[in-house]
Amino acid sequence: MKSLKGAAGLLGLLAVWELLGRTVFAESRAVPPPTAILAQLGTDGFGFYWPNAEATLREAGLGWLWGNAIAIVLAVLFVQIPLIERALLQLALVSYCLPVIAIGPVLAVLFSGDTSKVILAAISVIFTTLVGALVGLRSADATSLDLIRAYGGGRWTQLWRVRLRACLPSLFAGLRIAAPAAMLGAIIGEYLGAESGLGVAMINSQQSLAVERTWGIALVATALSGLAYALTGLAGRLLTPWAPR
Repeated sequence: MKSLKGAAGLLGLLAVWELLGRTVFAESRAVPPPTAILAQLGTDGFGFYWPNAEATLREAGLGWLWGNAIAIVLAVLFVQIPLIERALLQLALVSYCLPVIAIGPVLAVLFSGDTSKVILAAISVIFTTLVGALVGLRSADATSLDLIRAYGGGRWTQLWRVRLRACLPSLFAGLRIAAPAAMLGAIIGEYLGAESGLGVAMINSQQSLAVERTWGIALVATALSGLAYALTGLAGRLLTPWAPR
């Protein structure tokens, strides 16, 4: 029933979009109708989109891996060594609040190739995953932790036996949000200088006033982000069958 309602809502949105594109925005062409965007997608074809999507996915994927790895390591250190949490958590928050568009040019000057895009994608995901991992690690059952302590186990035994398992549901919640965030960071990095990628293709289409192609690229980027979000959520469901939904 929920899926039917969702499909009906999506079809209704597309119908309104089509109507507005052919009436209100017909003269300005700022918002083309979905049918025109789909026609342009078919004209451009796989040969145009795949090389650009591959470059962006590579940058976003590497940034997602590095950023999440850093966040998980920091979360473990914060729980195991509380004294360092305040200072390092402040730095993590600052990295989250920094405008990516502002530090992007600096990274583009300092690093060559895809490195600056990967760093921007990593920065975009660190704080989100860090919060999810911290919440999960601290949600461990107190009785289980006391039992480990009663048998002579220390902090690291508690971490390995109890906290890591308790952390997984919250961690995957953070990883889901991190997936589209990494895509956004990579595309912004491409805006600041790259040879290929969805961001580069979007800039070129904007400069050539190819409105339908620009919208098509945006929809492809959105679809890839949604797919990454869905796949991460599916992995979380498969790996944490005990967690409430």
